Parts: sequence; C-alpha cells; structure tokens
Amino acid sequence: MEKYIKQRVIVTGGAGFLGSHLSEKLLDLGSEVLCVDNFYTSRKSNIAHLLSNPYFELMRHDITFPLYVEGDEIYNLACHASPVHYQRDPVQTTKTSIHGAINMLGLAKRLKIKILQASTSEIYGNPTVHPQKEDYWGNVNTIGPRSCYDEGKRAAETLFFDYYRQHHLPIKVVRIFNTYGPRMHPDDGRVVSNFIMQAIQNKPITIYGDGSQTRSFCYVDDLIDGMIRMMGTNNDITGPVNLGNPNEITVLELANRVVQMTNSKSKIEFKPLPVDDPIRRNPDISLAKNLLNWKPKVTLEVGLQKTIDYFTELLLNQ
Repeated sequence: MEKYIKQRVIVTGGAGFLGSHLSEKLLDLGSEVLCVDNFYTSRKSNIAHLLSNPYFELMRHDITFPLYVEGDEIYNLACHASPVHYQRDPVQTTKTSIHGAINMLGLAKRLKIKILQASTSEIYGNPTVHPQKEDYWGNVNTIGPRSCYDEGKRAAETLFFDYYRQHHLPIKVVRIFNTYGPRMHPDDGRVVSNFIMQAIQNKPITIYGDGSQTRSFCYVDDLIDGMIRMMGTNNDITGPVNLGNPNEITVLELANRVVQMTNSKSKIEFKPLPVDDPIRRNPDISLAKNLLNWKPKVTLEVGLQKTIDYFTELLLNQ
C-alpha cells in the first residue's frame, strides 16, 4: 500500500491573527504547516498551543528577504493589517507587500506550486460603488497616510497576475473585508478590538466621525474556511474573490451593541474622522457563493461574544 505523505503548507504571517487560525485549521485538516513570521506585529502567544504539534514548524523570517524552503502550497498573509501598525512604519509596510510578494512568487515559481495572496478590501479605497464587486477598480488616494497599505496591496495583486500571465503560475487572490475574533491584537486600532477593550475596562468608547460610517464584520472561522476553499479550486480560478460578511452595520450601532453585551458603564466619545477613512464598506460575495459555495455562517452576536470572552480572559491573565 502506498504511504500517505502529508502536504506541507507554507503560511507567511502565520503567527498573526488570521495566520494563527489558518495554521491551526490546516493542521486539523491533516497538513504539515511551516509558519513563517518576523513577529513585527504578531505574537508568539497566538501559536504557543501549536508548538508541541510535530507537524507544526515555526521559522522567524522577514519575507522582504528571499526564502529558501520546500512546500506544496503557499498562503501569503504577511503584512501589517491595521492602520495603527502600518502607519507606524509605512515604508516597511510597502516593502512587505511588494518585496514580499516578489519573493514568495519567486519561491512558488521555483517549486511550481499554488500560492494564495491575502489581499484586502482596502483595494477599493473609499468606494463610490456600493456594495463593492470584484470588477470595481476602486477610489484610492495614492499619497495619503493609508496609501502604504492600500497601494502596496494593489501592487501585490498586479505582481500576482503578471506571474500568472508571464510564468503560468497558479495563483489565488482573495480580498478580505473586516474580520474579527479571538487573537486580534488588543492595540491594533480596529473598531471591534478597540470597542471591546474599552468596554470591558469601562473606558470611553472612541468613535471617529459621527459613527454613521458602515462596516461589515466577518468572524474569523468563516474567513479561514473561505480561504481554504479558494486554495482548493482549479488552477483556472484565480480570483480576485471577495471574502467578507455582507451584513452591514454602522460603527455607532456596533459600539452600542458591545456596551450592551459587556454590561459596560462606558460612555461614547466622538473624535474627528481620520484622513481617507472609508464611509461605507460592504462586500458583494456573489462570486464566492458561486465559485466556492461559501457564505458566512457565524452571526455577529455569536462572534462578538467569543471575541469578548477572549479579551476578558486576556485582561485577567495580564
């Protein structure tokens, strides 16, 4: 009988919020995982529970430098994904998106393997089309404080499709909309983590603008399921494919819900809206439904409760 050989999957940014959940799920599905991370914004605590697994390997590495390893698939998730982190070092953010993409595409080309790019809804900028479909080219400021991330991810998509056309490399591109859940960085500046951390400490809930801007929040388990489904498609399916939850909610509604669920005494505090902050963000996921048979399953209430429980325990342990 032929011996079964586990598939070895390379996950860059594997110790981050999304990367740790992806690594965990891939191990559950029977793969070996090589987690590549430079720990610039991620934390070892995210993957501490995986270190004892003989099929999990951790490698400290910055993908702006070439990587020489072996594997059967690559998920490229490495990049600072929150405004607080990517605006702290915008040049490095752009390098990670562009140099990192070149290095990982080069590795995939050498190994002749599939590679998935974790792109972003920031591709669409401050959209003039609603909801956002994959054929919308976006409304992006090329020189603003968020441009290092927005334009870096746009350039990375360009590189992926150029490698596909020029070198016939099997690529997969997913555009990730707002995702939340356990293992989010408590100080990443995103609304879900911000609101929960402020609420459970009875601190003022900070809302930028008047709170009428909308977001669509996808629970991390649903997002990871979509990414794995995308990787499993035929080579002629490249994307880009939107992955996110189409249920839209205002930032003010989210704040009030978090206060209610945490029984918080926090009051809401309004501050000026940051530059280039999108007013509406909502994915059209028709393509994901058709190609991947995918749609989010976890309700906002269930997902928020799991995330609140995580941050509550995190504070208790501190």
